[in-house]
Amino acid sequence: MTTFYYEYIRYRNFNFEGFFNSISDYDIERVISKDKLNIYDFLTLLSPNAEKYLEIMAQKAHRVTIQNFGRVILLYIPMYLANYCINKCAYCGYNADNKIKRNIMSIEDVRHEAELISQKGFRHILILTGESRAKTPVSYIKTCVAVLKEYFSSICIEIYPLKEKEYEELVHAGVDSITIYQETYDEKTYDEVHLSGPKKNYKYRLETPDRACRAGIKNVNIGALLGLNDWRKDVFYTALHAKYLQDKYGDVDVGVSVPRIKPHIGAFQPKSNVSDKNLVQIILSFRIFMPRLGISLSTRESADLRNNLIPLGITKFSAESSTKVGGYLEEKEYEDSGQFEVSDNRSLEEIVEMIRSSGYQPIFKDWENVI
Repeated sequence: MTTFYYEYIRYRNFNFEGFFNSISDYDIERVISKDKLNIYDFLTLLSPNAEKYLEIMAQKAHRVTIQNFGRVILLYIPMYLANYCINKCAYCGYNADNKIKRNIMSIEDVRHEAELISQKGFRHILILTGESRAKTPVSYIKTCVAVLKEYFSSICIEIYPLKEKEYEELVHAGVDSITIYQETYDEKTYDEVHLSGPKKNYKYRLETPDRACRAGIKNVNIGALLGLNDWRKDVFYTALHAKYLQDKYGDVDVGVSVPRIKPHIGAFQPKSNVSDKNLVQIILSFRIFMPRLGISLSTRESADLRNNLIPLGITKFSAESSTKVGGYLEEKEYEDSGQFEVSDNRSLEEIVEMIRSSGYQPIFKDWENVI
């Protein structure tokens, strides 16, 4: 069965340095003027030389976004169900070796937290767990989804990779979206930072979106954890992956996230620094390359940066996020340090007002339903 892994192999040994050294100003200007870009055009926009064209790229990305999405920003909120994990990932606060308080929400508290969140107005929710089939089996996820369906119109899961049959079970239960990050597409680096546990299986994780799409999921969100490896390479493979999914599964909405490594429990140091300017170049390149691509921006980023990125291609925004299990209940039994530090701590009301003052409409249901 064909999967993205075989597409990845075709480009695994691509000479990035040679390509970037060959890019001229003319090449960049030619790509920006094109209506339809190929993957090498995308890489041209990601080149170091293209950094001096960000203003022109921003103008085009803005036009393309308005043409395809209008002036709307979909708001969602994450909900951490559990932080038990059997993986040992060098960069993650959930690393099984880290001495953090481990929690799992009871079904009663899932309902309580769902009530609190839905009362704020949210209708899209992202539920997350660590990777522990013993503590958070698929049956537990299904039970949680059954409760959450009473409060939310869209449920996205960001959990461990499942078998195709298991995705079918969750789709039937009411899950319509998945988020799955490859973390880094470089196999060698992937093996180095995933010390042990089932997540060490690079190919199985890489093929997860294929299994979910075959199972009937409606929306797939992918990405790399920017900083684990050379960010230009990881962004290139992310775009290659997104284009593959969009072409192969025409009835699935494909999106990307652009998370940068944030402070967390542990001493891992990123392999590459991804500056704010780099992040802008990444978002602009994605938008120009794939006009219909969803692009999410989380509260990992600062309020000022998120404000400025709205017109440049962003379509989804998280708000009032907590990365703690039971983080909205404010009960002592769930107190933990969270998966990573949140940088934008504004209230939902403040974010809604900011979006409106920027000339955009904040929405709580999928944008397609309001056009």
